[in-house]
Amino acid sequence: MKAIVVGYGSIGKRHVRVLNDLGVNVAVVSGQELPTEITKFSDLKNAIKNWEPGYIIVANKTHEHYNSLRIISEEDFKGKVLVEKPLFDKVNDIPPNNFSDLKIAYNLRSHPLLKKIKTILDGNKKSAISVNVYVGSYLPGWRQDMDYKNSYSASKEMGGGVLRDLSHELDYILWIFGPWKKLTALSGHFSNLQINSDDAVSILMETTRCPLVSIHLNYLDRRPRREILINTNEETIKLDLIANIMEIGGDKTEVSVDRDFTYKEEHLAMLNGDSEDICSAEEACFTLTTIAAIEKASESKIWIQRT
Repeated sequence: MKAIVVGYGSIGKRHVRVLNDLGVNVAVVSGQELPTEITKFSDLKNAIKNWEPGYIIVANKTHEHYNSLRIISEEDFKGKVLVEKPLFDKVNDIPPNNFSDLKIAYNLRSHPLLKKIKTILDGNKKSAISVNVYVGSYLPGWRQDMDYKNSYSASKEMGGGVLRDLSHELDYILWIFGPWKKLTALSGHFSNLQINSDDAVSILMETTRCPLVSIHLNYLDRRPRREILINTNEETIKLDLIANIMEIGGDKTEVSVDRDFTYKEEHLAMLNGDSEDICSAEEACFTLTTIAAIEKASESKIWIQRT
């Protein structure tokens, strides 16, 4: 299998490394200088024509995703496409295409403990009474080879900001607990970080499977945290996605998951035609609609109700 990775920032580099480890022959579309051992194209159209890939990963800046998909579609590409999250920087339609598969890389769906939680709640038909989600990490520590002030995360215009950067949490909440019915939020740039995007967001919502969901996202925690607390009528479930530990009552489950594991599982699912659980374009568009509603609720200081 031949693949193209569009973009060679931190996430593009990860995709290249993981695909190489899986034995995939990878070329990169990028305007920057790359190591000589990497096959490089500066133009996406030429890359598709000359490399003839069966799989394309769109991993450039968020505000460039739509144009990349448009070009891939115009080249009548009929293979598989994986787009980094979020799908776009704002609500938009998917360009008409003949792709054999189109998925969005919300890779936390491939985490074994999140999959186990979904299986438990789905299989036992348990209803959650409350869900509390917290994720925070310090933006200046994200990319060691780049000044955070120059990253797309720092730029609202490029689709940055914590609400989009950490939209994994929105995706898995909607995946496990169903579409939201109503929500409100507080968000903004509250710290002294030199960015013009949001650095903290708190969201309160009701979903079809849980009456009380609270989600907090930030660029501020010096000690990274990624935690979920679920209360049902029968038990309390606690999940730490940094330590990879799940506690249900007095029982503790710990898994060994390295930083590339979920990306590897995601690519294997795409390559093997087993992508049913990977985020669909329709689901990713709904997440963008959710982001827009959160921003409107925060700006207007209102509750947003879905009709």
